[in-house]
This record gives sequence, structure tokens and C-alpha cells, in this order.
Amino acid sequence: MPYKKHLEKADSFADIFGLVKKIVQDYLGKDQAGLLVGLSDLGVYGHAFLGAFYSMDANTIVINKRPLNSLKQKKPALYNPYVFHVMLHEYIHSLGILDEREVRMLSYEITKKYFGKNHLATQIALDMEKFLPNLVLGTEFEAPEDMSIEFISGIDRDNTDYIM
Repeated sequence: MPYKKHLEKADSFADIFGLVKKIVQDYLGKDQAGLLVGLSDLGVYGHAFLGAFYSMDANTIVINKRPLNSLKQKKPALYNPYVFHVMLHEYIHSLGILDEREVRMLSYEITKKYFGKNHLATQIALDMEKFLPNLVLGTEFEAPEDMSIEFISGIDRDNTDYIM
């Protein structure tokens, strides 16, 4: 299935993560096995928010569910492209590329190659700020309500078939 169609039809984090891994393997020839992905309320800081982070110690990507919830309600067409971008960005970090500028550049180059320069995922990778108005999260600092991590099962299907 073409990448654009795959992303459009994806109905789970596992589907999108599988696409991220496939594309990165093709582009960089690298893979990071055994990653965990979880959701947590990381709060918002006025008009800014932390979309996600990668923990090297835990080999875990944690995605802020607050902007996800806002996108799903207010701009559902941006949901999958945004999730793809956040997962791609953090997945590149998991490969040992820690320089933020390099990760942003790679995220854009990869997304542009596989989706084209006009695709929403590519536009998000090029300029996330352009899409912040679509994430009306408030103007004040809002502390996280519950920072516990909700781990997503089946996220790295190809590398976790040994887990029952």
C-alpha cells in the first residue's frame, strides 16, 4: 500500500509506528527494536506544549495526549499526520541522533521523500508553529492532571513476538 494511503487509513498508534519504522529502515537503513510507546498528560505551557519525548534510559517514547485529544476533536484531518511526525521525530532520537536540529531536518527530508512536499505530515515537519493555532489549548500554564504512562500494546509487533 502506498505510504500516503497507509497513513490515511491507519487507525491505531501501532499502524502509524509500523509505517515510521518501515520508512526509517528504508531511508536510513537503521532499526531500533524493543521500543515502548506510551501516552501521558504532559500538560501545556500557554500556547506551547511538549509533543513527546524519548527516554534513552527506558527506551520509551512518551507522547503528550493533551494535544492529541485536542486534534482529534478540533482538526481530525491533522491527527494521523501529527502522530506520524511526533513518532518519526522521537524514533530518530531513539537511533542515537540527539541533535535537535539534525532530527528536525531528517524528519522533514524523510517525510518529504515518502509523502511529498504538500502532504500535511511534511508541512508539520517543515513548520510545526504553523499548525499550533489548530491546537487551541489555552493561554495559561496547565499542569498535567495525571502523568502516569499508558503504554500502547502491540506497538513494535515485528520485534515483540516473544512477549505473551
